[in-house]
Amino acid sequence: MSKILCSTGALLQYGGDYKILELLSKQLMCDGYEFMMDRPYYEEMEELKRYFQEMRLYIPVVHCEKSIGENISKGGQSEWSDAFEKFEIICDIAQSMGAEKMVIHLWDGRTSDSHFQNNLSGYYHFNEISKRYGLDLLVENVVCNVENPMKRFCELRDSYPDIHFVFDTKMAAFHDQLNLLYDTEYRWLWQEGHICHYHVNDYSGGYMDWENLRSLPIGKGKIDFTRFFEFLIQVRYDGFLTVEATAHNDEGVVDVELLNEQFRYIRAHLI
Repeated sequence: MSKILCSTGALLQYGGDYKILELLSKQLMCDGYEFMMDRPYYEEMEELKRYFQEMRLYIPVVHCEKSIGENISKGGQSEWSDAFEKFEIICDIAQSMGAEKMVIHLWDGRTSDSHFQNNLSGYYHFNEISKRYGLDLLVENVVCNVENPMKRFCELRDSYPDIHFVFDTKMAAFHDQLNLLYDTEYRWLWQEGHICHYHVNDYSGGYMDWENLRSLPIGKGKIDFTRFFEFLIQVRYDGFLTVEATAHNDEGVVDVELLNEQFRYIRAHLI
């Protein structure tokens, strides 16, 4: 049975006080959490690790700080050293939380996939570090400004036949590629076990509509989630599903009921 996770990014503003999770975790109806690493947390790494070890929250997935992918995309010794140093710190945090999987934006920022050979080479080093910490590395279908995520997935699989991915519904919809998930040409994604995780987010924009590139709660955009969940049932997917859309109301308070509605919706559609 699939487990429904809530991204801490949906609960905390950038670098926000993670200690509010102690209260929120008693109200949220998810099965666990995907911890989103932000830059300010590096300065309190030991305190952060202690807190989550004492809290004993179920955090099977950690999401890398997104700028790491941009470092790799830019290339150069300084950028790469910074990326791998930060990545190792995040792996250490993930291991201390008892995480199983690490999500990475292998390319990111304005540079995006414009120097994809850098990203292709960088994956090898990230994967080696992940394995040392007992973590399964998952590359996300992050939006591209040169090619498209599915083409990049194919190139990565050609170079690394055992690679694992996380598939984000919003990222796919941005490139008008969500339907490729159901296409027989790409059945290798799930038949060969490459997709090991899903981010379940809605999207309201059109093809590469940069002004509308944001994660929306399920039902607030245009994605056909009925078809999506029917597909997951059809292929007998039983891994993690993470809700990521920011859930703050106009006063900046976490809208617990909005999140719980999404968790209930997902469970109802996976029966």
